[in-house]
Amino acid sequence: MAKEPVRVLVTGAAGQIGYALVPMIARGVMLGPDQPVILHMLDIPPAAEALNGVKMELVDAAFPLLKGVVATTDVVEACTGVNIAIMVGGFPRKEGMERKDVMSKNVSIYKSQASALEKHAAANCKVVVVANPANTNALILKEFAPSIPEKNVTCLTRLDHNRALGQISEKLNVQVCDVKNVIIWGNHSSTQYPDVNHATVKTPAGEKPVRELVADDEWLNGEFITTVQQRGAAIIKARKLSSALSAASAACDHIHDWVLGTPEGTWVSMGVYSDGSYNVPAGLIYSFPVTCRNGEWSIVQGLHIDEFSRKKLDLTAQELSEEKALAYSCLT
Repeated sequence: MAKEPVRVLVTGAAGQIGYALVPMIARGVMLGPDQPVILHMLDIPPAAEALNGVKMELVDAAFPLLKGVVATTDVVEACTGVNIAIMVGGFPRKEGMERKDVMSKNVSIYKSQASALEKHAAANCKVVVVANPANTNALILKEFAPSIPEKNVTCLTRLDHNRALGQISEKLNVQVCDVKNVIIWGNHSSTQYPDVNHATVKTPAGEKPVRELVADDEWLNGEFITTVQQRGAAIIKARKLSSALSAASAACDHIHDWVLGTPEGTWVSMGVYSDGSYNVPAGLIYSFPVTCRNGEWSIVQGLHIDEFSRKKLDLTAQELSEEKALAYSCLT
């Protein structure tokens, strides 16, 4: 029997990430090759014409799984009945802007979108925030959509996770699919901690630790970490635009694994609401290693954290606590 369509909201849908993301969703990359979708695309009024152009292209692509498109600048219409919300829209930091200015713009955007999701989304709507500052935008959304379960509000650190996998695969000249269980801890910012202490690579002789195969702690504790932390800035420098294709692909990976489950023995990184695991302050949206099953994520427990890692986990948690305070000060 044919499945009921899933309604997927993409905000900022006329932008670079949205333009890369919507065909992936319509093609079944996100929810599987047998899951019909109805796309809800939201953008701001100045982008209405471009948004309509994206809608025309979706129609022209004749995706078999795409059962309808809602393209709108009205937040209530966009949020009505959605099962999955991918929050790509946000206010980008512009030259000369203070951090607080960017934060206050995004706080007001996420407050109003949260209210619309709260009132109009489907009961068990899953949310992933992509727009920066992603962790704190997700926290604001959670605050203003109290009926959405806190476990259903996440932010995207899968892009950083995938970047870490890519760096290891290039360094070792192995297939990226043979590398697993890297971790991104903390904030989707330059304080994030890409951790390979528990990562492995599939070899003809079985799974081997990344650290053993790389055999270069100086690189793993130095250049590898900074490359992943600053990859977004490097792409902006090269492309003169921020990551779009890779961000869209990572958003698909995030939802795909959350809804359909992670492979046995494999974990991924997601920005989720902290319960105090690994001595991370509760009440922050913080990136942890997680496994997913039956549409639910669980933080991987019991991993050994060495002294080097502990300092990195605490540093990024401190930045998130400061961001949270700054965001809350914008509410008053």
